[in-house]
Amino acid sequence: MQTQTEMQSPDTPSTVAPLETDGYTYIARQPLVDRKQQIIGYELLSRVSATATEAPTTHTRASDTAFLFNALSNITTENLFGDKLAFINVRLEDLNGEHFEIVYPERIVLELPRAAGDDAAIIADAVPQMQALRERGFRLAAGVFAATAPYAAWLPMLAFLEVDAKALPTGVLPALMRKLGSSPNLKLIAEKVETLEAFREFHDAGFHFFQGYYFARPQTVSAKVLNPAFSTVLQLVDMVNKQAEIPRIEEVLKRDPALSFKLLSYINSSGFGLMSEVTSFRHAVMMLGYKKLFRWLVLLMATTPGNSAASAMARNAITRGRMMELLTTGAVSDADIDNAFVVGVFSMLDVMLGVPLDKALEEISLAEPLTLALKHHQGTFGPYLQIVKACEQDTWEDVDLHIALLGMQRRQVAIAHLEALAWAESIGI
Repeated sequence: MQTQTEMQSPDTPSTVAPLETDGYTYIARQPLVDRKQQIIGYELLSRVSATATEAPTTHTRASDTAFLFNALSNITTENLFGDKLAFINVRLEDLNGEHFEIVYPERIVLELPRAAGDDAAIIADAVPQMQALRERGFRLAAGVFAATAPYAAWLPMLAFLEVDAKALPTGVLPALMRKLGSSPNLKLIAEKVETLEAFREFHDAGFHFFQGYYFARPQTVSAKVLNPAFSTVLQLVDMVNKQAEIPRIEEVLKRDPALSFKLLSYINSSGFGLMSEVTSFRHAVMMLGYKKLFRWLVLLMATTPGNSAASAMARNAITRGRMMELLTTGAVSDADIDNAFVVGVFSMLDVMLGVPLDKALEEISLAEPLTLALKHHQGTFGPYLQIVKACEQDTWEDVDLHIALLGMQRRQVAIAHLEALAWAESIGI
């Protein structure tokens, strides 16, 4: 579906990859509402900047891959569509694309374009792929063209039919409604609704959902892109492909805060569909499995600049994480040692993202003990994080205060700090 400012030829879908030109990625969203004007979903549209009002004209499988990856792992589904539906344009030739493997399909609606020239072979070739996507849980949508004779095989597989309220010829609507009367499960969407009169016309005709300037214009959502070290992503792709042991994979993940942030953002997003929070890298790897982790890493590799490298911020973050691990060893459970590492690494999120920590933590779902430590230096991990920061700043009076409360010795802290620095050095950060 396209707004008036995004009109292209009928065969050219609008969703293409956001271009990262200033360290940020941009995706616009326009709401769809029901008959009571309650939001039921959003169409996601590509943007090249915060002020752009049109999508780029280039549209490829690679651009769609980057679009989905940015939606899931950079901006995150919470910021784009939450528990609503997400409508995303696709290309017919890409219906078997591996980029759909990283998506939890229940909330995704794939909008299908018209086949070039209504070519019978193209239409027929799409049918088995459409069926496969439906069986996996995706819902499909198409324009009013799908109600014509050449697309008879498509219509039963569609969950939504989109009708351009501005382009539908006068007097055609009653005939269209009679024709669609034999498809009672098909939900009808009136798009490009720009006036109260248009809304009333299609509402009275029995349409289920509506989209257009009358309700809202597209709004752009942005996020700073943290690029992991390309070499680390490449190494992980190789390890996962060889099904290396999970602890080994976890160790590599720990080297790169940007990579770990993207992974936890992705797996904890509503688009992934988990019922519980994932807070450790080991848990994330186990929940994803080798196949889905491999696909996610391949897509990450495709969207990561080849010359990216771990920064001084990343080095500082993983040093904090390692020191948190060392300080908590023997004092908390093994699972909480993993969580301590996450607290240490993500204590640098505000610096890495360039936003206040509260806002940075909105981008990722963490268990309460972790957020309590990060926001308020309280709870199980709070005192340890204060020690790590005080040691980093060489304020030993503060270190002494906190270690006294934990029954620790200054020597333990000094050794942990040196070992953490040596560990970061040894892994090439």
